[in-house]
Amino acid sequence: MNKKLLISGAILGIIAIVLGAFAAHGLEKLVDEDAIKSFETGVRYQMYHSFLLLVLGSSTFVSNKTKKAIFYFVIFGLTLFSGSIYGLATNELSSFNFRTIALVTPIGGLSLIIAWLVMLIGILKTKVD
Repeated sequence: MNKKLLISGAILGIIAIVLGAFAAHGLEKLVDEDAIKSFETGVRYQMYHSFLLLVLGSSTFVSNKTKKAIFYFVIFGLTLFSGSIYGLATNELSSFNFRTIALVTPIGGLSLIIAWLVMLIGILKTKVD
């Protein structure tokens, strides 16, 4: 599980950097400033959770079962939260109307919150100081 967390964290981090560079250098001529700010929010949350997976994969403060649950909540949450934000921010560049699926954004955010709660509960259950 640790290797899976570390690899996923690294890949998500790489993708976040690429998307951040795209937002800074490629989107500026294609969408308005508000859309770029929204896109950057998706990138920022993706990077935060990349670090979470890297820390989690490098630690022993929660069980493997808890790590697995956190992993799935993060992947699901990022897909819905950051993914929908990327789509909404670049909506005018696509033939698909991402506004039709905008309600998945808060579901993704809730999944990310649950991941952090699961980690907190896992830490509180750990008997080590």
